[in-house]
Amino acid sequence: MVSLNRVVMQPSSRRMINALGPQGLDVAEISGKWGQRFAFKSYAQFRYPKYDVCAAPFVDEITGALVQFDLILANQVWEHLDRPYAATRNVYAMLRPGGYFWVAVPFFAPLHAAPQDCSRWSARGLKNLLVEGGFDEDAIHAEQWGNRHVARRNLEEIWPPVHDPETDDIKNDPDMPVCAWALAQKI
Repeated sequence: MVSLNRVVMQPSSRRMINALGPQGLDVAEISGKWGQRFAFKSYAQFRYPKYDVCAAPFVDEITGALVQFDLILANQVWEHLDRPYAATRNVYAMLRPGGYFWVAVPFFAPLHAAPQDCSRWSARGLKNLLVEGGFDEDAIHAEQWGNRHVARRNLEEIWPPVHDPETDDIKNDPDMPVCAWALAQKI
């Protein structure tokens, strides 16, 4: 069952990533497992607290050399970071030239500490974050989606709400975002 908050973001994001040719990409995912659904050339998970993307770029545990990737994924993670701007700069450092960073975040969702909950971004705000992290503004594609129906469902006691295709309105209302996501390329 898919979360109502992700029902539009996930297919849009899958199209973005599939367009990159996942079978040729060395990929890292930060504190998640969403990327397991793709047939990447290589795939590594870096989970907090062992790996803290806010502290520094990740290095090889044996050689100490900076590890680099073609794509780094962060699904519903950035809102939990104490230092999202530092983390974004660290991701930028870990990307090979031409590499991509895909990030998805909630905008209108209840506080959900894991271990904390700190930030929210619209599509424009997410683009600004990525620019501050080193990405060229013209190399960022950011989207947002949501509506008042989904926002009301986010106020239900059991959260996150499960998508019901029979009753849930998923038409986008740009004035009421629920989530945002972006794909940024390091030029």
